[in-house]
Amino acid sequence: MKNLTLTLLMALAFVSSCKKDHSSVPTTDVYVAGYQQINGKKVATLWENGEAKQLSTGQVNEYAYSVFVTGNDVYVAGYEDNGIVKPIAKYWKNGEEIILTDGQYSAYARDIYVSGGNVYVVGVQNNGTKGVAKIWKNGSPKALTNGLQNADAQSVYVVGNDVYVAGYEYTGMAATAIVWKNGVPTFLANGQVNAYANSVYVVGADVYVAGKEDLGLKSVAKVWKNGVPTALTNGSQNAYATEVQVVNGDVYVAGNENNGTKYVAKTWKNGVASPLSNGQNDVYLTSLFVSGTTVYATTYEYNGTNYASTLWKNANSTNLTNGQNDTYITSVFVVN
Repeated sequence: MKNLTLTLLMALAFVSSCKKDHSSVPTTDVYVAGYQQINGKKVATLWENGEAKQLSTGQVNEYAYSVFVTGNDVYVAGYEDNGIVKPIAKYWKNGEEIILTDGQYSAYARDIYVSGGNVYVVGVQNNGTKGVAKIWKNGSPKALTNGLQNADAQSVYVVGNDVYVAGYEYTGMAATAIVWKNGVPTFLANGQVNAYANSVYVVGADVYVAGKEDLGLKSVAKVWKNGVPTALTNGSQNAYATEVQVVNGDVYVAGNENNGTKYVAKTWKNGVASPLSNGQNDVYLTSLFVSGTTVYATTYEYNGTNYASTLWKNANSTNLTNGQNDTYITSVFVVN
């Protein structure tokens, strides 16, 4: 009996140690935002580790474009188009919606960032005739442009008390890529040809912006570091960059390049391209998140019947939907 008791105690100790070791294994949570077509309506949706959660009811069209996670709080920015008033910019915090505009003029939330307890949302709101690039801090709006020309804010990044926004404004006949620091613009192009800034990322004193610029009849995917451009493509086919991140000194860019007939989803690491799709269908890479040495990316493609969405982890793909409903993934955020 004594030996049996000792054996049982040793077994219990082993099980306990296994549970303890298991609980100490680091976990990774992957959040993806987007929208899907359900019963004829666009439904804003958040996927957490592949499990879908609808943010909207499907009564009206609603779209999710950006996700940001801090602590236990999950923020998603997007907009609502109910067909009664103009599109309404909004964001969700843990599934609860916060309205940013009143529907008098069209407004769209593009990106969201949370820092120091403050919630920053950027996007565009029409003033009746032109689109005005805007930032909302804790729901309070501030115009980045004067409303005399069309403009849009696409991305926001916060470091301490400094708020960086990437976007563009039409100056004369062309769109000009811009990065704003605390509301002060820096123009990244000369305004002679169209140039668009889609993403901003800041490391120390270095400001990285990803986007595109026209070169003749084609657009070139570009990344600017402190205003100095680097072309990622040669201009033989249309291309554009959607997002930039810098990790351990390496510059990662997400984007797309046409192969002559179809768009190919690509990531660039320090300027070297890696395609995620084979060019047989149009595949659009919408978002990028680098965690350590792991690169997460989101794409959607037309499969011949519907638009289907995919999450990529170092070139390994996981379908988030069954392809029966149109689904568009727009943003990914990873928490370790």
